[in-house]
Amino acid sequence: MDHLTGVPQADVDTGLVTVLAGTPLHALSALLAQARLAMSNLGDIDRQTVAGALSTGTHGTGAKHPGLAGQVEALQFVSADGAVQTCSATTDPDLFAAARVGLGALGIITAVTLRCVPAFVLVADERPMPLGEVLADLDDLVDAHDHFEFYWFPHTMRTLTKHHDRAPAGDARPLSRFRSWLDDEFLANLVFELTNRVTTSVPRLTPAVNSVAARALSARTYADASHRVFVSPRRVVFRESEWAVPRAAIPAMLADIGSWIDRSGEHISFPIEVRFAAQDDIWLSTAHGRETGYVAVHQYHRLPYDRYFRAVSEIAARYEGRPHWGKIHWLDASALRELYPRFDDFRRLRDRLDPGGVFTNPYLDTILGPPGSPS
Repeated sequence: MDHLTGVPQADVDTGLVTVLAGTPLHALSALLAQARLAMSNLGDIDRQTVAGALSTGTHGTGAKHPGLAGQVEALQFVSADGAVQTCSATTDPDLFAAARVGLGALGIITAVTLRCVPAFVLVADERPMPLGEVLADLDDLVDAHDHFEFYWFPHTMRTLTKHHDRAPAGDARPLSRFRSWLDDEFLANLVFELTNRVTTSVPRLTPAVNSVAARALSARTYADASHRVFVSPRRVVFRESEWAVPRAAIPAMLADIGSWIDRSGEHISFPIEVRFAAQDDIWLSTAHGRETGYVAVHQYHRLPYDRYFRAVSEIAARYEGRPHWGKIHWLDASALRELYPRFDDFRRLRDRLDPGGVFTNPYLDTILGPPGSPS
């Protein structure tokens, strides 16, 4: 798949772009920029391939914007019998509803047609805010901005908020090279790596370090090409679990997580990330059928994550939480069936396309059941 890259077709007038499925998202953004186009939304990491990002339900943030799969107009893939198949909203719509977040279970995606938009700038207003203020005004913050997210520092009541709004492509006012390096490389990566090593060695320092880190954040405002604002460099290695819940459940879920951290004695150095997405009709999308809030928890790679992540998993279950398919979780087919109205429809389609289990593996056997197993 590393060799299946590039953009064989891009129509600037319609915004329809055909991209080969092994193309990394960062390479796609660069190619789109050359054609004066852009993805309407991206996550904050762009190292994934197009096929991988779609298949695991990758998303960004923005109450009016679905995940990456919601930007797909058509898919081409190779099925278990070697046939090349295509699907769209008008050509085999059920297959299209399933394959856009297909988990690799339906076939090998080879090409994707995306509906892109004219290149645009994001005006970024990023600043600290007290957690209580964020939660009290959460609906207004989410609805007032094209893209809103925040990071809550455990053991504190402080957050970093990101308000991103669209502007024409000519309105760029990027950060200076020094400020960009200082914020995004030195502080967010080099210093953060150092503080994680310190708190790993001396866990009791974690609350104090988090408090200092949250207080040290300074507000910044800038405007740059959309893909440069959406994406942040991530060089500190971590483990992650993320849960999609109804948007209205976010304050209660965060309160439950905070209570557990206070009771547990665990020391959590990584901020908790909260994002939002529009509902969609994709069968195994985490935003299927409901406006969605996402809560992502992280743990430094040198520390155990099991107790923390399992506790968050149990909390998410109170709010019908759906796990991100590409991140750590422990749910199996019986639990997932209760969370996705079209779950058994997907399984039946998988069994029709791949009755011999060519594409199955232990993870898919866990979350979908083995091919041919009873619904």
